[in-house]
Amino acid sequence: MAGAALGGVCGELLDYKTAKFVLTRNRRVGLLHRLLQLGVLGYLLGWVLLVRKGYQDTDRAPRAAVVTKLKGAAVAAAGGADRRLWDAADYGRPPQGENVLFLVTNFIATARQAQGSCAESPSVLDAKCTEDGDCPMGNPVVHGNGIKTGKCVMFNTTHSTCEIYGWCPVENSTLPRKPLLAEAENFTLFIKNTVHFTKFNFSKCNTLQTNDPTYFKSCTYDPFFNPSCPVFRVRDMVEATGETFGDLALLGGSIGVHIKWDCNLDHPAAWCQPQYSFSLQDRRYNFRTASYYWDSQRRLYRNLLKLYGIRFDISVHGQHLPGFEHAAQPVPQPSHRSAPAVSHQAGKFSIIPTAVSFGTGIALFGAATVVCDLVLLYLDAKADFYRKEKFEEAKPPKGKTEAAA
Repeated sequence: MAGAALGGVCGELLDYKTAKFVLTRNRRVGLLHRLLQLGVLGYLLGWVLLVRKGYQDTDRAPRAAVVTKLKGAAVAAAGGADRRLWDAADYGRPPQGENVLFLVTNFIATARQAQGSCAESPSVLDAKCTEDGDCPMGNPVVHGNGIKTGKCVMFNTTHSTCEIYGWCPVENSTLPRKPLLAEAENFTLFIKNTVHFTKFNFSKCNTLQTNDPTYFKSCTYDPFFNPSCPVFRVRDMVEATGETFGDLALLGGSIGVHIKWDCNLDHPAAWCQPQYSFSLQDRRYNFRTASYYWDSQRRLYRNLLKLYGIRFDISVHGQHLPGFEHAAQPVPQPSHRSAPAVSHQAGKFSIIPTAVSFGTGIALFGAATVVCDLVLLYLDAKADFYRKEKFEEAKPPKGKTEAAA
């Protein structure tokens, strides 16, 4: 008995099954089949090929550079001193050329500080005292300006604070009611961006290729009338984020400048143009800086500035879809320091991703048939009848089998 069962199992393993096509007049399953096929076709043509560009190879490691330059001038007084001119060397931080820069719009100045002993500011909580015991000698003032000397002294007629050793007088904390460099709203920011997709030998720059030397000195970016000018007015960039320049300039803030390349060079290369967008990242931004000098007595002094302003973070992103090799252009060499940009992608037609995309579509067409078979053979009211007609065991006549044996 065990041998017979084993022989039966081995016999079934050696059976060969071939497809049998049965035409069924079931309109509900037929309609489901066509709808599934149309869905697969729409997915393949619409999403895989048109939207995702499934017929293209990609380049995810291009070279890119961002060059920036601020221009403008304003006049403001610093810490009771005479009015002075502020130009690009004063209000631009760090030095020109980076993809992150800071524009000074307001400041608090503390002039002629020298190292010595003086009363700490009463605005510092750790500096308040009533007696010398509240000011342990040698302890730094938390969030303050120096080291405690062990004395409690009068700061003014109403406040007593710990005496410190530090830069005296202590930092001025009176913030102007209006931004001192309000003229900065009319300053301009030049942004030059170059991308080079080495895999496809294609380069593109966001500046207009012109022989007119005065073009970049007179143009201002406009998305409709002057999209090829990379010179942006500061006020326009702030307003593009939904803010007003006066509010943001008082306490500073951070703005993201996004350059998006979305190009398909199956079309002419001239159609490959960047799109710009601006977003508010932070509503406060400031830092301190100081300039040092010696007097005639060889005593060291400094002028301290607490700078408020707008930080610009420039990033380049998007995707690039080149088509023809002859569209390639030489890489322009920037005249200033450049910083790498991120998040690029390039694509070009290739037979391998095309075959993969179409293979996926063909497999999905087969899946539609499997789904319809399951509905027809197991869920339909006449499933038993359809199973009987679909599956048939074909055996040769016994006489021919015995003769062959």
